[in-house]
Amino acid sequence: MIRFRATALALALALSPAWLANAGPVTPPTSPVTPVKDALHFLVIGDWGRHGQEGQFDTAGRLAAAARKQDAAFVISTGDNFYPVGVASVDDPAWRVSFEDVYSDHALHVPWYVVLGNHDYKGNPQAEVDYTRRSRRWQMPSRYFSKTFEAGEDSGVKAQFFFIDTSPMIDDYRQHPDDYAVADQDAAAQLRWLDEELKKSTARWKIVVGHHPVYTVGKRKKAAGGGIQKELEKSLMPLLEKHHVQAYIAGHEHDLQVIRRPGGTVTYLVSGAGSETRPLGVPDPNDGRLFAVASAGFMAFSLTPTALNVELVDAENRVPYAITLKP
Repeated sequence: MIRFRATALALALALSPAWLANAGPVTPPTSPVTPVKDALHFLVIGDWGRHGQEGQFDTAGRLAAAARKQDAAFVISTGDNFYPVGVASVDDPAWRVSFEDVYSDHALHVPWYVVLGNHDYKGNPQAEVDYTRRSRRWQMPSRYFSKTFEAGEDSGVKAQFFFIDTSPMIDDYRQHPDDYAVADQDAAAQLRWLDEELKKSTARWKIVVGHHPVYTVGKRKKAAGGGIQKELEKSLMPLLEKHHVQAYIAGHEHDLQVIRRPGGTVTYLVSGAGSETRPLGVPDPNDGRLFAVASAGFMAFSLTPTALNVELVDAENRVPYAITLKP
C-alpha cells in the first residue's frame, strides 16, 4: 500500500510540473534588511495577486524572510491585489490561491493594511472591504481610512497613516464604467476627508498610501521632466505639501522607485513589484528620481521618532538602495 501511494504521488508530480513550480514560496535563510533598535518595522508590497505566478511566490519568500528579521508589525499593500479582474466575492478562490496560500509564512500573519487598485475595481471592490470581517489579518475597514501607531517602542510619538482610494480620482476610469466600478464613489468627498484628517492630525509622522503614483519614472512616464498622474498632481499633491506629509507610498508601476521632485518636500515611494515587472522609462535628469529599478521586490521600513529608514529589497535578495527621511 505504501509503495502504491508513493508511486501514485511520483506519477502525479511527473505529470504536473506546473504544480511543482508553484508549490509555495521558498523563504531564504536570511534577509539583507537591517532592523533598527526600538523601531516600528513594517513592509510594503504592491501589485502582487497572480496565483503565485510571475515571481509572486519568490517575492513572497523574500518578504517572509524580511518580516522574520525585522519582526515586522504589519504589511501594507499598495493595491492591484488580484489580477486580472479583482475578486467576485469574499468566497472567490483567488483569496486562497493569490493571498492565503502565498503569504502563508508565520511571520506574515500580521495585519495587512490594504488599498484598492484599478484591477481591483474590475471586479467587486466591496468584497475586499467585506473580507476584513472574515480575515484576522486583512485590514480594509472601508475604501479609505487612517491608522495611528507609535513611532518606536514606548516613544509616545505618533505616526499616522492615511490609506486612500485613488482609482475614483482618475478621469479615464470614470469614462469607462463598464471596465471600472468607480461611478458610485465620490472622489471630492474623499479628498475633503483627507484634508480634514491631515489638518487635525497631531502625529509627528504623516504617511499617505494610495495605489496610483503622483510622479513616476516607470513605464507610464509620459512627460519630459517626469511622468505625472495629472489628476493627482492637481488634487492630491497640494494636500501632501500643505500638511507636511513626509512620504507618499504607491504602487501601480511594477518596479521600485524613490522620487523627490525639485523644490518639493514629499518623498514619493513606489512599491509595485510584488510579481510581474516592467521596464523603466527613459532617464531624465529632471524627473526627480533618486533611485529606480525594474526588479521584483518590496520595501522594508524602520520608523523611530526621529527617522524613517527605507530599504528596497530586489529579486536577488539584496538592498540596492536605502534612504532615511526626517520628520
